[in-house]
Amino acid sequence: MARRRLNICMVSDFFYPAMGGVESHLFNNSQCLMQRGHKVVIVTHSNGRRKGVRYMAGGLKVYYLPAVIVYSNASLPTFFCTFPVFRQIFIREQIDIVHGHQAFSTFCHEAILHARSMGLKTVFTDHSLLGFADTSGILLNKLLKFTLSDVQHAICVSHTSKENTVLRAALDPRQVSVVPNAIIADQFRPDPSARDPQRITVVVLSRLVYRKGVDLLVVAVPRICQLCPCVRFVIGGDGPKRIDLEQMRERYMLQDRVELLGSVRAADVPRVLVRGDIFLNTSLTEAFCIAIVEAASCGLLVVSTKVGGITEVLPRNMITFALPEEDSVVEALLEAIGRVGDRSNHPELSPQRFHSHVQRMYSWHNVAKRTERVYYKIADLEEPPLIERFRRYYGCGLVAGKLFCLVAAVDYLLGVVLAWLWPASRIEVARQFAQDTYQHAIGQNLQRHAAHALNRDVRGERGM
Repeated sequence: MARRRLNICMVSDFFYPAMGGVESHLFNNSQCLMQRGHKVVIVTHSNGRRKGVRYMAGGLKVYYLPAVIVYSNASLPTFFCTFPVFRQIFIREQIDIVHGHQAFSTFCHEAILHARSMGLKTVFTDHSLLGFADTSGILLNKLLKFTLSDVQHAICVSHTSKENTVLRAALDPRQVSVVPNAIIADQFRPDPSARDPQRITVVVLSRLVYRKGVDLLVVAVPRICQLCPCVRFVIGGDGPKRIDLEQMRERYMLQDRVELLGSVRAADVPRVLVRGDIFLNTSLTEAFCIAIVEAASCGLLVVSTKVGGITEVLPRNMITFALPEEDSVVEALLEAIGRVGDRSNHPELSPQRFHSHVQRMYSWHNVAKRTERVYYKIADLEEPPLIERFRRYYGCGLVAGKLFCLVAAVDYLLGVVLAWLWPASRIEVARQFAQDTYQHAIGQNLQRHAAHALNRDVRGERGM
């Protein structure tokens, strides 16, 4: 199929400067899609001093919109209030496809609803797993069913995640593709000199929330410290559960054995990982978990709870599994400590070998290529009539279906009013970023710096 340039808008509440797998996926996938010739802009909510329009590496344009944050970096639902600003962005940037990320993101659901009211093609990527029995899961699953009833395609990051999403949203499996996460392996290289040869260091990098199994971490750390005097823990991340870790460290007087780093910038993650021998992940639910791939690329042996899609991520020689239970986590960690402590008898634990395997398995360029296929698949689909959209929403439930039809009807009418008040012809189209000129300028600068360094070295040799 002939490649053509598409204008893509990625939307999510979760983006830099916050840290996490969704944030990494958005940035790196966007960069690779731009390298493949597409235009990509990202829409997210403001974060601290990040407000307005910003340009990031490679000319990636990011809209940081004002929003009220309610919980875990997710914005307050506003239903129709974001329609005017989203419509302005879609028209200004001449967007063809709106791609929403993460079921917990309010911006994602609202952007997809508004895009469909404007007749734009939409894609949704699910990065998490949810249950079916708790109240929050039931409500979010119903919201997800509403959103996915009218998207052209959905993407999941693992086969386990696909099964979960298909069941939660009652989707046709043929409308859901599996595109895994990835990392930039060159940024996560082993550095044996950064490790403490006198101790075995266990690294934890995670949001400190219940879903990440911090309660398991709180009870497992003191037991490991008591059983293994040579082990120390380095824990990075922030969240409401951080107070539990601080109290645990004080209660058991482990200030010299447990280091709490707080929030870690994305650029500093490799520096933290290379300090460790073992990476510990205690998540209670996980669709993919980029963190364990980053750790394995840095040469760390991974210990993880056996939940969700984690079993699909790494080969068995790189990871030790545990049940999401205290005793099982401790046993798995003790086994890993024994293997790492006797590394000379376990050549398969070579950090460089781990890095080489990960480099071959995961690439953002491959992710972008597979995502691009989804875009081309839906780009020329015929737009269904409005009555068909209502039929899809009506099938979401006896009561919810009628409510969803009402929401869609109000949003559609609001779109008509906005088109009358601010016609698309009166909205200024944004200037295109000169990607080719930018890349050419970077190449010239690199050549200039290389020539300058070579001349400096030559002059230094002559002066000797």
